[in-house]
Amino acid sequence: MEGWVFTLSSLVCLAIAGTVPGYAIAIALPLYAVMLLGYLMVGRSSATLWVVVSTVAGLALSGLLGSVVTEHPGILSALLLVSGGGIGAMAIVLQGSLSGRVYLTAVFLVNLAIALSSMTSDEAVQALTIFIVSWSVNTLVGIWITDSVRRARDRIARLGAVHRAERWASELEAERRRSARLLHDTVLATLTLLAHSGRGVDPDALRVQASDDAVLLRQLRQGETPAPRSSGTYNLRTDQAPPVTQSIKALQQRFKRRGLTVHWHGDGDVTLPPVVRSAFLLSLGECLENVRRHAQVDEADVTITQDAGGVRAMVTDSGVGFETDGVDSARLGLAESVVARIRDVGGNARIFSAPGAGTTVVLEVPR
Repeated sequence: MEGWVFTLSSLVCLAIAGTVPGYAIAIALPLYAVMLLGYLMVGRSSATLWVVVSTVAGLALSGLLGSVVTEHPGILSALLLVSGGGIGAMAIVLQGSLSGRVYLTAVFLVNLAIALSSMTSDEAVQALTIFIVSWSVNTLVGIWITDSVRRARDRIARLGAVHRAERWASELEAERRRSARLLHDTVLATLTLLAHSGRGVDPDALRVQASDDAVLLRQLRQGETPAPRSSGTYNLRTDQAPPVTQSIKALQQRFKRRGLTVHWHGDGDVTLPPVVRSAFLLSLGECLENVRRHAQVDEADVTITQDAGGVRAMVTDSGVGFETDGVDSARLGLAESVVARIRDVGGNARIFSAPGAGTTVVLEVPR
């Protein structure tokens, strides 16, 4: 931009100088055009060709104006502007590298020799002062810009490192929470049954569940990430997901073996994306597990409804109920295995309960 300003200013001074030979105007105009084009291309491209083209055109123009400045003193301003500011503006771009500084020094000396050769001593002193000041200012501006860009890049790099660290920590925390939910819903549930001598649970079902839990622990220890199935068990293979209706029937059978009868009410099968479906069914299974363990009843109702926006499940029991505000935040059953799991897939979980009035949990997930 600065090169454009000085070059255009030089052209204006030449135009208003008055008695300028026609041949000088005819030669100068193309050189001005080449310089302006060169500055434009230097701003858009890092190719050194346009730097050379601009400086060569500027030196040629400086020589042309210097050859006629003695007979036509009015063009002295045009000469000083193009030599001191127009060509000197290249210092902003080139001062950042050793080769650029060597090139600038050579251009400065050649430019000085061309411009001063045809001037009187007074004009030469004036021109030399302008040259030194303008080139120094351009160089300082270039140094400031280079340093600002470097500091901005360093700042961006630091921000990027902080962002990567935060993302890694967030992913690690999410993985920790997923593992905690999975362990709570499987291994810890099995250990709880064993601690109570497996009352109300079919022994064969308990053995199968314990065997599955052993596989889970072994795979987690090896650093693998199990993919939970809708039935509440899990595997380490990518299987074709069964329909939601089939999965809910599996939940019914599973909890029937554990002593809880589940009455399912719904308007037909529903389809959900795999990740949403997994979270939905796992949360539904945890709600039924909470009924079995805490509600002191042997029946629960599950109502499934759906619309264009998503799927809703309502789990209801007529058990002892509880104070929702009195649940310990450190407990994983509701906070992580139900509420957080549903929210992680863009859904919502609401819990309604009171002592002696039973409990209703509403799970809502998007399609």
